[in-house]
Amino acid sequence: MLSTRRAVRPRRAAARHGLSLVELLVGIAVGMFVVASAAMLVSAQLNDNRRLLLETQVQQDLRAAADIVTRELRRVGHWRDAAAFVWQPGAALQINPYDSLQLDAGPPAEVGFSYWRRDGEDGPYGFKQDGSVLRTRLGGGGWQELTDGNTLRITALRVTPRDVGPATRLPCPNLCADGTEDCWPTLTVRELDVDIEGEATSDPSVKRSLRTVVRLRNDLVQFRVPDPAAPTQACPD
Repeated sequence: MLSTRRAVRPRRAAARHGLSLVELLVGIAVGMFVVASAAMLVSAQLNDNRRLLLETQVQQDLRAAADIVTRELRRVGHWRDAAAFVWQPGAALQINPYDSLQLDAGPPAEVGFSYWRRDGEDGPYGFKQDGSVLRTRLGGGGWQELTDGNTLRITALRVTPRDVGPATRLPCPNLCADGTEDCWPTLTVRELDVDIEGEATSDPSVKRSLRTVVRLRNDLVQFRVPDPAAPTQACPD
């Protein structure tokens, strides 16, 4: 008996498909869009970080300069013999040799002053805007830079004097010759408004301004001499 064998045909391999040209181009375009968006985001973050660092540096430099200016201006007129400035019967009046305060509104603005120091270096001292740099005067040492022009450009310096309230009469034991109090000395409380403006040297768009109010420790005492023949007499006899 003859056996019949069924012929076995190999199965046809499943069809395999790759990416078409259109699909490849779309994928590349999407990838480039993602990369471009990420690059723009990183660039924006770097620029924001750089600007923040510049703003912080400018603010800190202005603050450091303003602190030095404030600390020095508070000493204007300091005198170790201030007790001699108080009126006493029969005693000659001594005038404070450090009471002067010179202000030049400019521009450029400049302020000059002096005060007594233990080491004998009593001035003159001062601050001024010299181009784009803030300078300080250290007595006999001359003018020196207070700010670094490589990082900070000073654009304005303003020192504005201001009286705090009206002048107060200091009472004397006697009235004036005309029976009034017009010849009595007066005391005025003084303040200075200090405004400093600056910008980053590397990026002029980064600008900052700072204002400090300085209360002068030495109040201004003005004498209206009651007797022209006695110019050092504070009160009428």
